[in-house]
Amino acid sequence: MPSPPDSGASSPASSAGPAGSDRLAWLEEGAHQVVPGVYRIPLPLPFDGLRAVNAYAIESAGGLTMIDSGWMLETTKDQLERSLARIGAGFGDIRRFLVTHIHRDHYTQAIGLRRIFGMKVALGADEKHSLDRLLSKDSFAMSPQAERLIRAGAQPLMDKMAQAGMRPPTGDQGYEEPDEWISSGAVFDLGRRRLEAIATPGHTRGHVVFADAEAGLLFAGDHVLPHITPSISLEAAPQELPLRDYIESLLLVRRMPDLTLLPAHGPVAPSVHARVDELLDHHDARLAAMLAALADGPRTGYEVALAIRWTSRSKELTELDLMNQMLAVGETLSHLDLLVARGTAVADTDSGAWLYRPAG
Repeated sequence: MPSPPDSGASSPASSAGPAGSDRLAWLEEGAHQVVPGVYRIPLPLPFDGLRAVNAYAIESAGGLTMIDSGWMLETTKDQLERSLARIGAGFGDIRRFLVTHIHRDHYTQAIGLRRIFGMKVALGADEKHSLDRLLSKDSFAMSPQAERLIRAGAQPLMDKMAQAGMRPPTGDQGYEEPDEWISSGAVFDLGRRRLEAIATPGHTRGHVVFADAEAGLLFAGDHVLPHITPSISLEAAPQELPLRDYIESLLLVRRMPDLTLLPAHGPVAPSVHARVDELLDHHDARLAAMLAALADGPRTGYEVALAIRWTSRSKELTELDLMNQMLAVGETLSHLDLLVARGTAVADTDSGAWLYRPAG
């Protein structure tokens, strides 16, 4: 079965955002100034769903600090080099990468550039669980989604994926240990500004965001995205209740003073709070829809995923491509497991495929 996709930002239940050309304007190549000394650099991704990831270059004492890095590909490396040149900089000016999470489109180019230029790379401490599995020789350890599909009773989907030749990746995936593990509350003094790392588990268990309180900026990674709903638990070593963790992390950010949103995918937005409120409402609606889907009797996670609609266009599960069907089934399990934890649903776990029903 497949390993987690190389970028796990988008859930198939993505929230809608601006339409047309305005929605795509953020993709334009370059080093786009957010505030003096901070530049947003879009970098290409090798698939259509998420076209780019934002890295952020920050002028700091002795050189540049980068938030995230892009995927380790020649096209991405070349575009980053061109974009840095627009602000009179190059790879040799990068002193450190602060990486929000372990997904390949955020982490691996930092590793690739470190091999050449020797800059430091820092990653959230709780990403070590997934990194250890990714660096192991057991390819199945890189694919916990297979176990989730079995638990969801999604054998038809697994068969289609096998027929399509979807297999775990092999060889050098661009993963190595970081130079530093980031703990929540760590402060990075960049000379001109200070960044506080804040643990926001959910999208991945070791996801961190970086707050520049004085400038009113939040480098949010995939925790809060302006146009789409981040996927949950798409990683090598997910937590038991990743959606619970994600919602708690959203509430944590909501309790902070409102900041300008600097996301990993999409344009800069004026209010973190406004988007967090939309994401909380979205997950409340999905929880309600999945509980309603259980009303007719016990159902597997796969049956619930078939019963509800996906994406802002209300597609049926089978209308999605196979990878997004896998994502949708995983999202369904995350919501159903949270309903069980909250006491509004019950799960029969005696067989390989769990059966869910309303409590009482």
